[in-house]
Parts: sequence; structure tokens; C-alpha cells
Amino acid sequence: MIIKKNQILEGKHSKPILLDTFYNETSQPKPILIFCHGYKGFKDWGAWDLMAKSFAEAGFFFVKFNFSHNGGTIEQPMDFPDLEAFGNNNYTKELNDLEMVIDWVLDNLEFQNEMDTNQIYLLGHSRAGGIVTIKSEEDKRVTKVITLAGVCDFGSRSATTGDLGQWKKDGVKYVMNGRTKQQMPHYIQFYEDFIENEERLTIKRAVEHLETPHLIIHGDKDTSISVEEAIKQHEWNPKSELVIIPNSDHVFNTKHPWEKETLSKELQQVVEKSIDFLKQ
Repeated sequence: MIIKKNQILEGKHSKPILLDTFYNETSQPKPILIFCHGYKGFKDWGAWDLMAKSFAEAGFFFVKFNFSHNGGTIEQPMDFPDLEAFGNNNYTKELNDLEMVIDWVLDNLEFQNEMDTNQIYLLGHSRAGGIVTIKSEEDKRVTKVITLAGVCDFGSRSATTGDLGQWKKDGVKYVMNGRTKQQMPHYIQFYEDFIENEERLTIKRAVEHLETPHLIIHGDKDTSISVEEAIKQHEWNPKSELVIIPNSDHVFNTKHPWEKETLSKELQQVVEKSIDFLKQ
């Protein structure tokens, strides 16, 4: 298997995007699967590398990346050394980053014999479930989309809501990272960008108008994003497929760091269900 880590793509918003690619070198074009990490996440979190290898072994050209403003840097791709960047992130920037990654895939000559650019699939976890759904609805280059523990509404998320008066007064609010114990800033621009682009950023609208095949996967023990959010999306798009993983939490019973050499049973189910869907 060919694994290339931390390839640098110059971002649209003055911050680089770091990408990883996983594939078996066969000189045969393979469907492209692009993975987007969630809020307070990163491409190297937990078991994502193992997941990438599983998809590559199954015959996909797998791409995962750090959003430009997730708080990682070239020097330190994991965790959040750049809290200023994190505070200046927003949904629009993440959509722009994903578009640049899709462009990079289509324009990349290095891997042209290994990629089938007519089959571009998106896979998004948590907050990025909303990002990949919106992008899939608006970008016809995307041919299938999968959400893992995805949100159904950006407007009600804690990153978007709160004491708005105090937030506007201070210009910033903070959210504790339970693992790193950092106080993660959210500048008021996050809210302002959401309001300015609210129609585009309404996940319900995107799901209802989605024309690409749509798989929704969620754990029934998810305490971060309720399984009811998956059920709502399935109701909004009855053509979608809904898979509920029993006894599974928000990260499918993995954690960071993930020191085991195999996936959790629940994340293995996610991979298997996803492969079945993508190969239909």
C-alpha cells in the first residue's frame, strides 16, 4: 500500500491544507473517497489511519485532510497548536477547503493512473457530516455521500449559539476541549458568517434537494449528536439509506490515541456498510 502523509495544498484562506493519500498501486483507476474530520478533530485522530487503510485495501483511493483552520499546523498536524486559526474557522471556510481538495484530486497528475475522477465520494464525521452533505448537493462532481454521526442542523450547535449579546460584546467565546483541556476560541465572525450564509448552510435544505445516493450512519449510544438527528435526515430524504450501529458512541467506540492494530467492532461495521453502499 502506498501511503503519503502531510502533502501540502495551499489553502484559499492563507492557511495550508495537509492531505494524506492511501491506495494500492495497480495503475487501474479507483473510486476516490474523501474523508472530512469533525469539530475539534483532525485527520490523524484516533483510528482514522486504520480506517483509511481498510478502504484502500477494499479498492478505493482514500484521501483525508485537515481543514485549513482546524488548529493544526504543518509542523504539528495533530491537536491544536494554532488556537488563533481555530477561532477564525467557520463553515464557509470548511466548504471552501473541501472544494479545493476536490479540485486537487481532479488536477493531480501524480495519481492520475490510480484515480477514477468520475467517481468522487465524500465521507464526513460529526460536524463534517453537514459539510459533505451541503457540498454534495451543490457540487455535481460528487457522486455519493456518507455521513458518520452527522449533525442535522448547524444553527442549533453550541459553536453557533450561546449568549449572543455577550459574544458580540466580547468578540469571542470559549469552549473547553475535554481531552486537551484547552480553551478553544470562537470569534464572533463564526456566527456572522453563519447568518450571512444561512440558506446555504441549512442542512435540511441540502438533504431535501440531494440527488446523489446518501448513506446515513449513526450510533445508537451517541451522546454528542443524538441518533434522532440521523433519523430526521432520513425522513427529509426518504431515498437515503439509514444504518444505526448498536451500542456505538459518537466515535464508534474508538478514542485518541488509538493504539490497537485493529478497528473497533463498531467502526469495522461502519467500514463494511460504507463499502457495500459505495460498491452498489
